[in-house]
Amino acid sequence: MAETAFLISCEHAVNHVPDQWRHLFSGREDILATHRGFDPGALELARYLANTLAAPCFEAEVTRLLTDHNRSPENRGLWSEFSRGLGEREKEKLLDDYYHPFRRRVAEWISGRRQKGLAVVHLSVHSFTPILKEQTRRADIGLLYDPGRRNETAFARLWQKRLKMLAPQLRVRLNYPYRGTSDCHQQTYRRQFDGEAYLALELEVNQALVNEVLQQWEKILGLLAESIPKELKNCSA
Repeated sequence: MAETAFLISCEHAVNHVPDQWRHLFSGREDILATHRGFDPGALELARYLANTLAAPCFEAEVTRLLTDHNRSPENRGLWSEFSRGLGEREKEKLLDDYYHPFRRRVAEWISGRRQKGLAVVHLSVHSFTPILKEQTRRADIGLLYDPGRRNETAFARLWQKRLKMLAPQLRVRLNYPYRGTSDCHQQTYRRQFDGEAYLALELEVNQALVNEVLQQWEKILGLLAESIPKELKNCSA
C-alpha cells in the first residue's frame, strides 16, 4: 500500500449558533447543551488525535441542529426540527456559509494527497449518548467501517485488537452503535476513491467516558491515540 496521510474531521464539533440564527432556538436554548446540539468530547479528542498524528483537523463551525455536516445534501437529516421549516434561500445561505466550505476543504485536502500518490486514512470523530430512547448502549468505543472495503475491515479489526490489549476493560465494538455504511460525510469519498486509495473509519466514544474524572478522560485520549495502526501494510487483507 502507498505511503499514508491521516486526516481528522469532527462533524459535530460545536453547539455554536451565529447571531443571525439564534431566533430559531428562542425558548429552547437548553437543547444546544445536550448531545443533540453537539458531540461532547469529540472536538477535544479530534484535536488530540490530529496532534498525535501530525494530521489536519477539519471542524464544523455550527451546531448540527442548524445543518448536519455528517449528512448528504439529499438526506432529510441534514435539517433538524429547528431549521427544516426555513425557506430555500435561508437554507442555501446556511449551506453556502458552513456546510459546503467544510466539505470543500476536506475534499481538496484529500485530492491534493491523492495527486501525490498518498493513501488517505480519514478518521471521523464522534461521541454517543450512553442511553438513547431508553436503550442502554453496551459499548465504550465504536469503530465504524464499510465491511465491503477490505482495508477498512482490516484496519478496524487491528485497531480493536490493539485497544483490547492496551485496555481490556474497555468494551470495543465494530459497527456499533451505528452501521459503518450509513449515510455520512465519508461516504462521499468512498464513492470517489477505491479502498487502496482511501480508508474511512468513524470513531465513536461513549459520552460516559467523556464525563469521567479528568485523569480518566485524559487516559482514554492517550489510549486511543496510541492504539491507532500507523503502518497500513499491517492492515492489508
